[in-house]
Amino acid sequence: MPSQTDLKTRLLDAALSHVAFDGWSNETLKQAAKDCDVEYELAKTHYPRGAVDLALAYHHSGDDKMVAGLAKADFSQARFRDRIIAAVRLRLESADIEAVRRGVTLFAMPQNAGDGAKAIWGTADRIWSELGDTSQDVNWYTKRATLSAVYSSVVLYWLGDTSDDFENTWAFLDRRIENVMQFEKTKAKLRENPLVKGFMNGPGKFLERIKSPDDSGAEGFPGYWPQAKD
Repeated sequence: MPSQTDLKTRLLDAALSHVAFDGWSNETLKQAAKDCDVEYELAKTHYPRGAVDLALAYHHSGDDKMVAGLAKADFSQARFRDRIIAAVRLRLESADIEAVRRGVTLFAMPQNAGDGAKAIWGTADRIWSELGDTSQDVNWYTKRATLSAVYSSVVLYWLGDTSDDFENTWAFLDRRIENVMQFEKTKAKLRENPLVKGFMNGPGKFLERIKSPDDSGAEGFPGYWPQAKD
């Protein structure tokens, strides 16, 4: 008897052969259940929201593959920007372009936009975390917000790229990551600016209270705001 985890994975794998025709939809889940020889209601226990949960599971599986690829890579001689580029490339190269295209359509719907944004944020978070980011302040957020925007733009470019081996996409990715690195350098320079230092020691002091997430953070929120001490 297969475990519940195995069945969930089997359903997702079976669904991929139907996504090109039916998109990420309840019909796709029904067909996947039929392929796995299980009742649709049982399939729904693994994917309660149907299409949305199925598409999110596919997205998370792509993140897992990326992390596995990063674990095998040798970055000892690589610049940090090249590590980020490698991570994004790994993420896209392991994905089925039609499944992603249908996912973009699904998460463009207003009722699903929040789930889509959270999924992209999660990908950016896993990239930074796997590459050793140790920031615990507001930089934790700015790094992930910037990379989320870059990743989203690269995915959209990739979906429309007709160049050989997506060479135009990788060139576009290289330019966008360079923007990220320039942004990080600009932040570092600003922190040394006397005016900025004055602001941070005065009105901007509250930014020091913004912390990265920990186990005490509320579910669904990417961080927490510690209570002021008396």
